[in-house]
Parts: sequence; structure tokens; C-alpha cells
Amino acid sequence: MTGNIQLLGETLAKAKSENRAALIAYLPAGFPTVDGGIAAIKAVFDGGADVVEVGLPHSDPVLDGPVIQTADDIALRGGVKIADVMRTVKEAYEATGKPVLVMTYWNPIDRYGIERFTEELAAAGGAGCILPDLPVQESAVWRQNADKHGLATVFVVAPSSKDARLATITAAGSGFVYAASLMGVTGTRESVGEQAADLVRRTRATSELPVCVGLGVSNATQAKEVAVFADGVIVGSAFVQRILDADGDEAAGLAAVRELAGELAAGVRRVS
Repeated sequence: MTGNIQLLGETLAKAKSENRAALIAYLPAGFPTVDGGIAAIKAVFDGGADVVEVGLPHSDPVLDGPVIQTADDIALRGGVKIADVMRTVKEAYEATGKPVLVMTYWNPIDRYGIERFTEELAAAGGAGCILPDLPVQESAVWRQNADKHGLATVFVVAPSSKDARLATITAAGSGFVYAASLMGVTGTRESVGEQAADLVRRTRATSELPVCVGLGVSNATQAKEVAVFADGVIVGSAFVQRILDADGDEAAGLAAVRELAGELAAGVRRVS
């Protein structure tokens, strides 16, 4: 069984051909429940997202800010397991036919088993993994298994990354490059800033891979700003916050994330 790295590439290329950035949404598995999380992902796709990252909840995140940490805590207290993450990917992909990745820290994969994880993710129809804390120089075994199963390996670059380091990271990655717009953790910001544009420019100088920007984008205005220079716009905390604000009203939460996806999808459509 092979994964959907090709679908991911085709989706990003299609957005580019339409003179726009792709909208990539993030939601944690198991939040607010496993079934509720699956429904939320379907709603985000329905609203206009091109790609969804399914977060594997972790008790000790290094990239996630307080909003996603809150969602992860809810999911973990609900007993979410890796099997639930795989089910989330499978049902979201089968319902929409759109690319679904997993965003996870390395420790859960290491404990679960690399071969087992990649095989199950491919069988679920997953397109790949975003691995924010796996050092490139220690990633060979993961990449061999990911390649074997048709999965993208997406690494994260930051404004502090030197040009030589960017070249090393992009040479090892596949699917796209996740460019963190600023130094810090996930969460909404007043502005995304010029650092992101500079990072995208420097990253593109090292690779033909699409460069997608995350951290800080929360509304259509910011999405439009980033879409001018990035191949994809990644939004996570704003979706999670909409569900938290619904305070247990599932219908309201689904309507809110669908609406936000629609607003952001309009924002990433550049003016020719």
C-alpha cells in the first residue's frame, strides 16, 4: 500500500496553476473527540482547505502554543491513541479525496516503530508527515521507510536557519517545506512580518519544493499577505480556537471552522 505523496504534489501544483497559494489547515486528532475531530476536518475541507495536517497530540510539545496545547490536553485526556490518528486520516481522506498529512513529534513514532507507523499511515491514505523536531542528520531510517511507502517527509525551517542549513534540510525533505514565519510557537499574531518573506526567498534558492508558511496566520487579511510570496498558507490555532469558543456545541464549532476555511480560502486567492 502506498501513500499519497503524489496527490499532495498535484494539489500544490494545481493551486499554483490557479495563481494562488494552497490553504493548509491543521487540527489535532481526538479534539474535541475522535468523531468530532473527523467531522471538523471534513468541515474545513468543505469550506475550502486544500490540505489538512492532522496533529498527533503530544504531552510535551515544542512548537505548539497555548491554544493547540489546550486542544492536545483535551484529546489526551479523552484517551486518543495513534490508532485514532490513523482512523482520522483514513476517514478524512476517504470522505474527501484530498491530501491529509500527520504532524507529529518524533518520540511517538520512535516508540510505535517507524516501519509500523509508515505502513499504517500509507494504508490509511496519508500523504506524509511533518516532523518539527526530527534532526535531518538523524532522519535516514525514517526517510527510507517514508519513501518506501509513498509518504512525504516535511521538515520545518526557521528564520534563524542559515543558508547552508536550509540547503541540507530541503535536500532531505519532500512534499513541501514548512517555513515557520517567526521564532516562537504556534498561535495567532497581529502580523506575520517580513521575516517570513525573506525565509521563503532563501529557501526557494535551495530547492524546487513548494514553500508553505505557518505560525501566526489567523485571518483572511494575513492569508492574503502571505499568499503573495508563499506556495501555501498554514493555519492551525485559529481553527482550534473556533472549536474551543463553541464550548461543546459541535454544530456551532463545525459551522465556525467551515466559515473560517471559506474566508481563508478567499484570502489565498491572489489578485493577478
